Amino acid sequence: MRDFNGKRYWLVGASEGLGLALARKLSAAGADLILSARNPETLAATVASLPGKATALPLDVGSPDSVNTAAATLGLIDGVVFLAGVYWPVDAKAWDATQVEAMCDINFTGCARVIGAALPGMVARGQGHVVITGSLSGFRGLPGAIGYAASKAGTMVLAESLYADLRRSGITVQLANPGFIKTRLTAKNDFTMPFIMEPEAAADIMFRHMMTDRFKISFPTLFSLLFRGGQFLPDWLYYRMFPPKP
Repeated sequence: MRDFNGKRYWLVGASEGLGLALARKLSAAGADLILSARNPETLAATVASLPGKATALPLDVGSPDSVNTAAATLGLIDGVVFLAGVYWPVDAKAWDATQVEAMCDINFTGCARVIGAALPGMVARGQGHVVITGSLSGFRGLPGAIGYAASKAGTMVLAESLYADLRRSGITVQLANPGFIKTRLTAKNDFTMPFIMEPEAAADIMFRHMMTDRFKISFPTLFSLLFRGGQFLPDWLYYRMFPPKP
């Protein structure tokens, strides 16, 4: 069981939703947190609300310069958790280039930027902890998920490749794939969201996963079985579940 007391963790995307809830869990466990997001005022309020030691480090994961500048001030860290993300429901018949490119750039490329900034120091020391947030939507293509599903699939494969390379290196790599979480992002959806979770409940599952050495968790468990099972269905059957909209 992992001990977070006194460990320095960099949480990227920590000012609201799942990121904020997880920051509270880690802070209560004694972690020394560096919290990053775009809004300095929101970050400052988050830091002030935590029970333990925390520092605000504003950055924009969509900017290589911003990530590199922030990373240069980090110093030694024991772990990095990538939680940043943007979301809009986009149908291919109503393609919104700005939204689609933002989802790809923030959710996937932003993750690669952050991990690329944090990982070399861990490799040099032969120890560290990398946690990436994927999504149940990343297991297979979904209607109305142009940009988001693809970006999350990218983060999930990135985590899998990191795990393949870093096993037995002293660096623990973990992937968490949540379903629907009640946030301002999911509030954009106009459809029923089965098994939707409060951020605190999702953070509890993710925190308990981080205490283990297991690679991957997908949750809620019952809901995740539908997505994971969909990978094994033939195309003709899988896509029949999503009749084309007029």
